[in-house]
Amino acid sequence: MEQQRFNDLKLGEKGAIISIIAYICLSAIKLFIGYTANSEALRADGLNNATDIVASIAVLIGLRLSQKPADRDHPYGHWKAETVASLIASFIMMAVGIQVLYGAISSVFEGNHESPDLISAWTGIFCAMVMFMVYRYNKRLATKINSQAVMAAAKDNLSDAWVSIGTVVGIVGAQFHVPWLDPLTAVLVGFLICKTAWDIFRDASHHLTDGFDENIIKSYKETVRQVYGVKGVKDIRARNYGSNTVVDIVILVKSNLDIRVAHDISDQVEHELKETHGVYDVHVHIEPN
Repeated sequence: MEQQRFNDLKLGEKGAIISIIAYICLSAIKLFIGYTANSEALRADGLNNATDIVASIAVLIGLRLSQKPADRDHPYGHWKAETVASLIASFIMMAVGIQVLYGAISSVFEGNHESPDLISAWTGIFCAMVMFMVYRYNKRLATKINSQAVMAAAKDNLSDAWVSIGTVVGIVGAQFHVPWLDPLTAVLVGFLICKTAWDIFRDASHHLTDGFDENIIKSYKETVRQVYGVKGVKDIRARNYGSNTVVDIVILVKSNLDIRVAHDISDQVEHELKETHGVYDVHVHIEPN
């Protein structure tokens, strides 16, 4: 199973690389058209994509570090590097979101606005379509390999697609003699970037502080209770190492059981959790009842 996890991380690198290539191309297009066509919103969107390059590189590095085997300093492996990468990506995105907000709000209050050229709207539509396709690819990949970092990249991709659509709305509105709508849309772009950054930060910090979904814990408990020989579950806890789940569980068995039979029940509990829920590792403690 461990080798399969490493292979999944290797596959996840492909998603990060695709994101990096897409962001490099799209940020260059948006920044160039944004400046030549005088679109504040498109420039803000391009700046967002430029920073997403760094965030995607952080995800890629995290995925590669996660593949390092356990050593003396990291006896449980380097799995959490993937989550740390997601956290770093959220910091980068938040910094850019605040910068975009500051520039856009300043532009709104300056009061000197010109309607951007319509080519900037077509650029935004094209970029939104590209980012949506990248999002669909990374979401499927993240679900397939159960990768938090790749899912964070997918959320960023989707956010960028919506940002580009919002940019188009602002640019088109500016064509109808409301040019202030373009920098106002840039403000909304900044808020959306910050919102996405916060969502990724919240998920990553939740994992790093050993937070875990109570509903999933309940499903683990129900599965274990159905194992033959288990009289009850006294305690169960779970935590994440990157995208891997480790479960600690205390089960109750008959007090007169032979030690070998009790051990077999323990093995069956471990097997069921791994096969049914994809748990990476299970520590079972047996208590007589």
